[in-house]
Amino acid sequence: MTRYRPVLGTLGFVWDRTADAVLLVHRTNRPDGKHNGLGGKVEPDEDVAVGMARELREEAAIVPTEWTLRGTVSWPGFEGPGGDDWFGFLFLITGWEGTVLSSNDEGALAWVPRSRVMAWCEPATRADSGLDFHEGDARFLPLIFDDDPRAFHAHMPWADDRPVGWSVTRL
Repeated sequence: MTRYRPVLGTLGFVWDRTADAVLLVHRTNRPDGKHNGLGGKVEPDEDVAVGMARELREEAAIVPTEWTLRGTVSWPGFEGPGGDDWFGFLFLITGWEGTVLSSNDEGALAWVPRSRVMAWCEPATRADSGLDFHEGDARFLPLIFDDDPRAFHAHMPWADDRPVGWSVTRL
């Protein structure tokens, strides 16, 4: 049996509850050009919380003050044959200090109404949302923002640059 050795990553969604808007990066400086939350690889000398805080500082110039680990997702095959598998820790950030940048090395940052993000999750309204996330994000984005206090733990295998399965457990 092959040993599973994924890249550990963080993915954070900064939510301004007052404006009901989510901070997204439009990664136009990457080949796929997708919208996403903020995050990246956990460094060898970091735990996931330190890694998430570093990514928020690097990508948006903010420091989290109120945040919750909402769940984890295992993405085997995410980077294709011979590429890396990923295991992500997904955070909801509801408090921060600092002034959000307008862009970073990956693309423009923008506050997007949460209703528009949720509209992207529904196939019938996806095209009208004007957003473009990775296809599988429609499965976990609603779990990031729901009222269930339990963390979720999901498995989403990928093949041929798309998700081919989904399972989720709540504890």
